[in-house]
Amino acid sequence: MKFLVVDDSKTMRMIVKRTLRQAGFGDHDVVEAVNGKDALDKVAAEHPDLILCDWNMPEMNGLEFLQALKSDGNNTKFGFVTSEGTPEMVQTATDNGALFLISKPFTADTFKEKLEPVL
Repeated sequence: MKFLVVDDSKTMRMIVKRTLRQAGFGDHDVVEAVNGKDALDKVAAEHPDLILCDWNMPEMNGLEFLQALKSDGNNTKFGFVTSEGTPEMVQTATDNGALFLISKPFTADTFKEKLEPVL
C-alpha cells in the first residue's frame, strides 16, 4: 500500500509519516508532495492508495487538489490532515469526496481510528 502525504511544511510531513508508523502503518510506502500542484504530478506517477493532505497550501490548496482529482475521474481515497476542523470544513471536505478530516494536533490513535475503516 502506498500513501501520499501532501503538506507545504516539511516538518509536518515528517510528523505525519512518524504518526503513520506509530499507528501501525509503517510497512507502507510513503511519497511526499509540497502542494496540490506537486501532488497531482505525484498521483500520476506513483498511483497512491491513500492521500493525506493539508488544506492550506500555496499554489494549489488541498480542496482545489481534491476537486482537480475528482474532475479527472480519479477516485483515490482521500483525507485531510489540517489545523482547522470546523464543522463547515468537515462538511465541505466530505461534500467534495474526502473520507475524513483529521485535525491537528493528532495522535496515532486518531490515525488508526480514521484510516483503518477506509483501508
